[in-house]
Amino acid sequence: MILITLLALPFVAALLSLLVPKQAKILALVSSALAVLITLYMSMHIAEGALTIAQAWLPDLGIQFALHADGLSCSLSLLTALISFLVFLNLNNKEVPKAASFYSLLLFAQTGLMGVFLASDAMLFYFFWELALIPIYFLSSIWGGENRIKVTFKFFIYTFIGSLMMLAGLIYLGLQTPGADAFSYHALVAVGNSLSNTQQISLFVLFFLAFAIKMPIFPFHTWQPDAYDEAPTSVTIFLSALMVKMGLYAVLRWLMPVLPEGVSYWSNTVIILSIIGILYASIIALQQTNIKRFIAYSSIAHMGLMCAAAFVQNDLALHGVKIQMFMHGINIAGMWLVVSIIENRYHTKDMNALGGIASTMPKLAVAFVIISFANIALPLTNGFVGEFMLFAGIFSSANPNHVLYMVLAGLGVILGAAYTLRMLQKVVFGTASNTQAVKDLTINEWCVLAIVLSLIIALGVYAKPLLTLTSF
Repeated sequence: MILITLLALPFVAALLSLLVPKQAKILALVSSALAVLITLYMSMHIAEGALTIAQAWLPDLGIQFALHADGLSCSLSLLTALISFLVFLNLNNKEVPKAASFYSLLLFAQTGLMGVFLASDAMLFYFFWELALIPIYFLSSIWGGENRIKVTFKFFIYTFIGSLMMLAGLIYLGLQTPGADAFSYHALVAVGNSLSNTQQISLFVLFFLAFAIKMPIFPFHTWQPDAYDEAPTSVTIFLSALMVKMGLYAVLRWLMPVLPEGVSYWSNTVIILSIIGILYASIIALQQTNIKRFIAYSSIAHMGLMCAAAFVQNDLALHGVKIQMFMHGINIAGMWLVVSIIENRYHTKDMNALGGIASTMPKLAVAFVIISFANIALPLTNGFVGEFMLFAGIFSSANPNHVLYMVLAGLGVILGAAYTLRMLQKVVFGTASNTQAVKDLTINEWCVLAIVLSLIIALGVYAKPLLTLTSF
């Protein structure tokens, strides 16, 4: 019942938002707050055993309505609920035309994301995978920037092609095990492991391309900077904090258990692509003057590190990936929240047109510095815990190139510190480029950032609850 409730809450709130548009924000806030409480309850009781639901849905096709929540699912469901709550709390109805429709589409996207992280039937997983994409397409194409149609079309084509590849792979696997539960997690693991090496190697390509586009990693990343730049900030937060995690989650949940030989064969290729992405994105970020594109390339570098660590196939590294997915979601959401405040005040994304925010908006400046330090994994911030585990896992892995991989990935950390400090120098410190009088944080903005900062510091000082949760 708990798992059904997590899907029903945002779905029902989305429908009610269209029927009672004046109450859309209240409905979104209440439903997401309840989802936070439910996922917290699940997380505290996961040690008692995973939650599971399995009912026949389309038995003739071997498809079930099956949900399953373990530690990884709980952590990402909690992240989804928390980020959704922050986005809804931060939204200002006056700044969003047709606000009720905007809230409704975000709630539908939340439903899809929850389903992705909870589904234990592969076709149900695919259904929610697509459900999460469709509202984002409309949100970006209707409320986006000047180039929204072109950019959103590119994003849709990338992800749709990847989804079709995944669907083809799922159908092939499902046909190998006819029955009422042909697409269940356990059935696919059994049939995947029984396939020949050649079959696994070929199927890996179909699945991984879909997941790589979503993360994204080099060279499948080109949709991301444009999409982040043109999409409304609330949509960008959903994309960067939650939707990119769908790809990495799918790798951990589905790809590695189902096609282990394919993973072993392609692991070095994926690690090399991920490291190229880390270095490439970091160098591009160093050259950026558009603060939105800067954060986009920073995110590509972070996702590249997590993907590389996942494919060294080391238990410590895999645990670090689970931790860092949650931590990165909090930090990147914080970065976008700060950028949205800056853009609302100064009406520019150009870092050269900013500067001196520390003197004009000191509260925002303090928050921005702390969030930026967490983003580069400074000790005592939440970003440090997972990143330390990632590097320790890469170094201690059995991969013959583990030292080289760690050194090259480590260059990304150095470059990350360089481009982040450069951005802070341009935006926060120095002489104010824009002398217009602006207000510091409003009460609403302060509440949102206070939650983010509390999580950054609390999980940086004491990460044991999350470490315990993701170990199940």
